[in-house]
Amino acid sequence: MKNIDKEFSLTAVPSSYRNGFWKTLVVMLGLTFFSASMWSGGELGQGLSFIQFIAIVLAGNLILGAYTGLLAYMAAKTGLSTHLLARYAFGEKGSYLASFLLAFTQIGWFGVGTAMFAVPVQKVTGIDIYVLIAVAGILMTFTAYFGMKALAMISFIAVPLIALLGGTSVIKATESLGGWQGLLQYEPTETMTLAVALTICIGSFISAGTLTPDFTRFARRKRSAVIATVVAFFIGNSLMFLFGAVGSVATGQADISEVMFMQNLILPAIIVLGLNIWTTNDNALYASGLGLSNITKIPKHKIVIVNGIIGTLGAMWLYENFVGFLTMLGSALPSIGAILLADFFIIHRGNYRAFHEMTFKAVNWIALFAWGAGIAAATLLPGIPPINALISSAVIHVVGTKLMSAKEKEVMLPNTEKVGH
Repeated sequence: MKNIDKEFSLTAVPSSYRNGFWKTLVVMLGLTFFSASMWSGGELGQGLSFIQFIAIVLAGNLILGAYTGLLAYMAAKTGLSTHLLARYAFGEKGSYLASFLLAFTQIGWFGVGTAMFAVPVQKVTGIDIYVLIAVAGILMTFTAYFGMKALAMISFIAVPLIALLGGTSVIKATESLGGWQGLLQYEPTETMTLAVALTICIGSFISAGTLTPDFTRFARRKRSAVIATVVAFFIGNSLMFLFGAVGSVATGQADISEVMFMQNLILPAIIVLGLNIWTTNDNALYASGLGLSNITKIPKHKIVIVNGIIGTLGAMWLYENFVGFLTMLGSALPSIGAILLADFFIIHRGNYRAFHEMTFKAVNWIALFAWGAGIAAATLLPGIPPINALISSAVIHVVGTKLMSAKEKEVMLPNTEKVGH
């Protein structure tokens, strides 16, 4: 009897393998409760007043919530991962570009997270940083190998613990500032523009957000997938930014491990942040495995091992170049999700033909052009790069597809008249 791929790397998830609302919510919270978001929050805390910070986080998560909620709807309706959905918009071979970029960034996030765990442990124990990175990378890769069940189990443990630790850190930081009044009166010494702040807020999670279908395709109902996703982003991402920002304001350090060290919370932080990083690193490896499985047709669990090794080897470089990595994500990835949404909701009016019945074209050049144009808009146009990318790539994909469809009809009509005559 042939073994069933229970992660459904290259097929739609059947209804018998779908999950209810709470399991979907736990997995999505595990994704959004990411310690690197605390680091991004620390960066924002250094450059914004607290009122500006709240406004930016609410605006950023409103955009991310709408973006990921729509992707969650697509996934729950079709049962398909981001990479299989990309075949409809980009073509089968064209989807490889999207899969490679998304997989590469998730391997990168895995590296960042692994180093974020190793750095504070090294400060406390004195163990060589590269030994710690190697051990952490191996353990995280091991659990990612087992897929969605392992993700849900670790998330169930880690999410409440990180909320408790982050809340304790905020209380300590607020007390050191003279209470909430002192926090509200805080003004940064070096200001950050709101456009840059919003780019960091959105860019810090746009890659993981684009991969929302990889996790919500297991949801039993479309409504529960959307609600779980939006709630997870507003609760998880907002709290992580808040934890990072308040600690940064109080200590002057954006690095969350430095904040915890100065607050005498480093020992519980090692345990709790370690669990938290474990959940999001497993999500990152899981998603990267699906992406490269779409390209190579090799089962996801085998690719996860290779991706874990690559991410572990590059961990320190990624950790030291974190802000530059965010900038790259903010410009290159939003276009992919925007094209998927535009193709599904506008061009196909919310209905795709069943995946197993499809014969995909090799490459949809219109989608690839729209993706490139989105990156150009993010890089060259004034304003907020991720928003520029989202809007321009969606508009170009829709307009280009409509124009091509109209041109094909014009070519077919004279030929039809000639045959009829």
